[in-house]
Amino acid sequence: MKKRYIILIAALVVIIGGGFLFQKPLAVLAFDLFLSDRVEDKLTQESYQPLVNDGTTTVKPEPVVYKSDPFSLMLLGTDQRENETARSDTMIYAVIRPEDYKILLISIPRDTYTEIIGHDDNKKDKITHAYAFGGQQMAKDTLENLLGHDIQYYATINFQGLKDAVDAIGGVPLPIKKDIVNKGKDHEKFTIEGGKSNYNGEEALNYTRYREDSDFNRTKRQQVFIDVVANKMLSISQIGNIPELLDIMGDNFKTDIQPSMIISLAKKFMGGKDMDISSFTVMGEGERIGGVYYDIVDEEDLTEAKAMIDNWMNASTPVDQLIEPGKAQNALEPAATAAAQ
Repeated sequence: MKKRYIILIAALVVIIGGGFLFQKPLAVLAFDLFLSDRVEDKLTQESYQPLVNDGTTTVKPEPVVYKSDPFSLMLLGTDQRENETARSDTMIYAVIRPEDYKILLISIPRDTYTEIIGHDDNKKDKITHAYAFGGQQMAKDTLENLLGHDIQYYATINFQGLKDAVDAIGGVPLPIKKDIVNKGKDHEKFTIEGGKSNYNGEEALNYTRYREDSDFNRTKRQQVFIDVVANKMLSISQIGNIPELLDIMGDNFKTDIQPSMIISLAKKFMGGKDMDISSFTVMGEGERIGGVYYDIVDEEDLTEAKAMIDNWMNASTPVDQLIEPGKAQNALEPAATAAAQ
């Protein structure tokens, strides 16, 4: 009996004393033992939603427990308010390379003028309307057509739910150096104080909503927001909050990624090195057509985006040969520095 106690005490000393050295492996072990089953059940019941492509046929991705090869994901951020038709405020083509801990985000501004596949003989319109007209499937078909690449999975997040999730994780850091003031006649009024080290859910959501500079800068702010939220949610300090976060997200999060695959990816990212997220935006030139404002796609940006997808989706591409977005794409426009940095 005494020997058993000595072994137990020794084990506790190793766990407690070595906790700082082995935080990530221990955190993943705790997640695996105590939370993974609950998380998988919750995702299965409330979030897993395979696409329906013709009103009758459910499209289910191949069952997989872990995906090591690069894969593509359409990320839709919706900002639905009461009595409003839901539109995709954020549309991103993402390439995830699990083995390299790298993610490429290619953003398409909401006003991008393109064919809406499956609606009104593929008539051109703002890409944000694809989701309003035909949900995830029409948005997926439209984005695939624009970028010329298939999309393997989708994930839709309502920013209203994400606002509550940000509060649950204790807020997030945002690069706001000066006050942001939304004061346009037809816009929601708000002010976000600059120079703070941490921002709550309402402030973070308004950061993504601010629209009184270029659409490009708004898209970049959304990329920043997604980056900081994803990194904080995957940090080991947030593991105990995972069940609460899933309750908050509820119907605000839908995806056709199998829950078992989400669990395996989460454990890998929690237990390994930090994710490296690269961002690129397909720019456009503002133009009015029939009195309506649109962004006409910059063909050079579109070509560059397609080349990056080819490069990143190729599993044989070495990390040091991945095409990274240019420096100009990694910062907000100088003209908007005072408002958005």
